[in-house]
Amino acid sequence: MLKLIKGFWRWFRTPSRIAIGTLISLAFLAGILFWGGFNTALEYTNTEEFCSSCHMNDVVPEYRHSVHYMNRSGVKATCADCHLPHEFIPKWTRKIKAAREVYAHVMGKVDTKEKFEAARLEMAEREWVRMKANDSQECRNCHNFEAMDFTQQKTVADKMHNLAIQEGKTCIDCHKGIAHQLPDMSHIPSGFKKEE
Repeated sequence: MLKLIKGFWRWFRTPSRIAIGTLISLAFLAGILFWGGFNTALEYTNTEEFCSSCHMNDVVPEYRHSVHYMNRSGVKATCADCHLPHEFIPKWTRKIKAAREVYAHVMGKVDTKEKFEAARLEMAEREWVRMKANDSQECRNCHNFEAMDFTQQKTVADKMHNLAIQEGKTCIDCHKGIAHQLPDMSHIPSGFKKEE
């Protein structure tokens, strides 16, 4: 038995073509299995089920009463559609930054409705800045000025969308609170409120 074990280790450490080929094949298979498992876990974090596991008592109920959840055409935007870029590098960058938000929940910073409401303004402002910086790209994946038929919009929407194009505004400039309640900003003096 000892001879068999020694023979196996000698074969395993000997750089023969079979050993190197086996090692490369095993490394390749392990890489595929790791990437598949990692990607599956990462995709799970894009689901409404994952988001609801922390946000069931705060933003999920208000989202479920929004036009992005239920509407006449049946087109539904999920959490990831609005909070996660579709492009590879921006998506990964956002995932890394989102880990901070998961950490805050796990560590108890926003794990109750009361704590969440206390931090809502700070979190909303951070999200508004992010969306302004990327020209509301997540919105534009579904809503695009070039594809809008302004003649089919209400007069005020037609006017405001044309004005937004002329002034170079982006979706989040006018549509804060479209899927979530706006944070309480009554304690901020009007001269100090951030531009909306």
